[in-house]
Amino acid sequence: MENFKDINGGEVTLSFQENAFEKSARHVLVICKYQGEWLLTKHKVRGLEFPGGKKEKGETLEDVARREVMEETGAVLNKLISIGEYQVSDKEDSFVKRIFYGEVERILPQDDYLETGGPVLVSGNLLMERMKDEYSFIMKDDVIKHSLEFLQKKL
Repeated sequence: MENFKDINGGEVTLSFQENAFEKSARHVLVICKYQGEWLLTKHKVRGLEFPGGKKEKGETLEDVARREVMEETGAVLNKLISIGEYQVSDKEDSFVKRIFYGEVERILPQDDYLETGGPVLVSGNLLMERMKDEYSFIMKDDVIKHSLEFLQKKL
């Protein structure tokens, strides 16, 4: 397990295992690739980031991952793999988020991408790119760094 602080001072514990924490994951983060490029979405407030969101009643985490990717980017996933989880704790509460890796089959145009501006494809070294101003604070977090390094070794 990796331990570090996030940009807001929260304690983060990252594990590349499922069900690593007492609390169950209720959120997802989906690291996506499409035709060799990273598939991000442009959140209207935070900037460029991987798709993700919260579990709704009756959904599995896999359902959430597929739904959020579709809603935020229009992408249909043909491959979805759980790679780990992380817990963020602050003085008041904590939450657990499941991390998935997804490969995109196709991107369908949408009339509305909800809270995002839709799909953004990025090529090159995302470990370096993610530190630019147009990227969300979430992308600058060590969860993304460690997850991308993990995927480089596994894929």
